[in-house]
Amino acid sequence: MKKKLLCTTSLLIAPILILSLITAFSLINIPNKIYTANEKTVQSIAPIGNTINKINENENKYEIKFLGVIPLKSLEVQKIKDLEVYPGGIPIGVRVNSEGVLIVGYSDIQVNNNKEESPGKSGGLEIGDIILKINGIDMENSIDLLRTIKSCEKEEAEVYILRNGKKLTKNIHLKRENNKDYKIGLWIRDSTAGVGTMTFFDRNTNKFGALGHPITDCDTNEPFLIRKGDLLESSIISIKKGERGAPGELKGIFINEQLPAGNIQKNTESGIFGEIKNTQVLNKETKPLKVGFRDEISVGKAKIITTIDEKGPQEFDIEIEKLLNQPTPGSKSMVIKITDPKLLEKTGGIVQGMSGSPIIQNNKLIGAVTHVLINKPDTGYGIYIEWMLQDSGIIK
Repeated sequence: MKKKLLCTTSLLIAPILILSLITAFSLINIPNKIYTANEKTVQSIAPIGNTINKINENENKYEIKFLGVIPLKSLEVQKIKDLEVYPGGIPIGVRVNSEGVLIVGYSDIQVNNNKEESPGKSGGLEIGDIILKINGIDMENSIDLLRTIKSCEKEEAEVYILRNGKKLTKNIHLKRENNKDYKIGLWIRDSTAGVGTMTFFDRNTNKFGALGHPITDCDTNEPFLIRKGDLLESSIISIKKGERGAPGELKGIFINEQLPAGNIQKNTESGIFGEIKNTQVLNKETKPLKVGFRDEISVGKAKIITTIDEKGPQEFDIEIEKLLNQPTPGSKSMVIKITDPKLLEKTGGIVQGMSGSPIIQNNKLIGAVTHVLINKPDTGYGIYIEWMLQDSGIIK
């Protein structure tokens, strides 16, 4: 009798444990804030065996309950209906100066004709650190750093840095190179520039979003902390076709460098954002599109808008192969594959400079191209448009 009771109890507990595990893994991937055009679709996000209900009818707060009884997670549902923005697809030039100076490498120095380790390295400075101040003096560019180190009157310098979002102070023992000027032994960078693609533009606010991923330093892969950024008019002049193991590239030039088309104010995990000053650079034939949030996206056929020649922005066929759950903003929301024969012939698939190209499905802007798979140039990633709209300030 006891064995029978134990067996029955086990049969009852096992499904609950399995359901608990499924629920736990599902909750990890549910964001704290969800955007939707239709509140009815909210019910579909609750893990199997759980319920989701409004906490208060007058608010947009919801609660997920395990088996409809035990509260597990609260979330906010923002209903945004018929939001429209203008899709991009035009090439843009990006020119940014960092806040502080970025450490990208070390340099040994000569002391009494002997090679010695970089003082910066031995003092605890790391590649990827951003130097904000030295001896209380702001570092805006490499010239500031060189001038400050050269003018030091003693061998110890107080270096104020930003590392992984935290501000630290390091005391560095400088060394004179062959009894001349003091040296800190660092390779640094204070600016970068390149070509990408605009994703969207909002005529009501003049705000834009582009790239779909952050601007990072090519040596450290760390995001640039922007002090000043310009959006420049650009033109595609040639294409390096992508191949397996060798990413391709859209090669462009800047136009009217002295007259920026806008300014770049933010560099986030979801792209770059700012304000257009000269709307003449935009495609005048473009019509606004409604925005499609993640609950409206499906695996299957879609299109991207991008520029690969003098014809300007064109639509090309793609396939959305997989939609990924993301609790926080990131540039890898969906897996996409280029299927358009014309684009494959010209570029081989997704190439550098195409980042930010709008993704369209059911005549709605749903995301942007962000990355290519190195060994599969026809395949890569896209970002959900809601992450970009959120960082741009168009939705909150």
